[in-house]
Amino acid sequence: MDHILKSISYIFHPLLMPMLGVVFYFSKTPRYIPEPIMKAKVFSIGILTIILPILLFYLLKTLNKVESFHLSNVSERKLPLIINCLIVILVLSRVLPINEIPELYFFFIGILISTITCLTMVLAKFKASIHMIASAGFFMFAIALAIHFKININGTIALMCIILGAIASSRLHLKAHTVPELWIGFFIGLLPQLILLNYWM
Repeated sequence: MDHILKSISYIFHPLLMPMLGVVFYFSKTPRYIPEPIMKAKVFSIGILTIILPILLFYLLKTLNKVESFHLSNVSERKLPLIINCLIVILVLSRVLPINEIPELYFFFIGILISTITCLTMVLAKFKASIHMIASAGFFMFAIALAIHFKININGTIALMCIILGAIASSRLHLKAHTVPELWIGFFIGLLPQLILLNYWM
């Protein structure tokens, strides 16, 4: 059980959630988007939101700015979160301008708001769960897409609820967070996506 719960934290790592949202969108949208464009978007976002942060993490680790990939200490979260904000801004300005795919544009706006909120809490010495922020944001976005495109994803939503519970259990088991930190992380991730529905639905 210990190995399973540890694996959940890695499998559903926050770095993967933006890409998961993009792939989910392209798999469900009824709009015609040329395949080369979809592949280019997925490739670009994969590079910027997964590969680049990993490389920058190892740079920060080499410079002794962070201790581990889990960012267990509140103080070591500040620089990675600032870098993540800059990466999301780069995605919004270069890969997903508002006039191309509004749904994904506002999905990443929500990610940016959640990241800035998490950074603000870090400055106040509070450690919200980044795992819950990322997974809750994707969860709300998936529900919104189902409503927007009028598609039935009840099975997917049920599975995501189970995954959210598994992530929370994993973080508690590993003593990475307290229950309040998990709940606050959940709402930091979910509420921006919910509020931004007014701009694209």
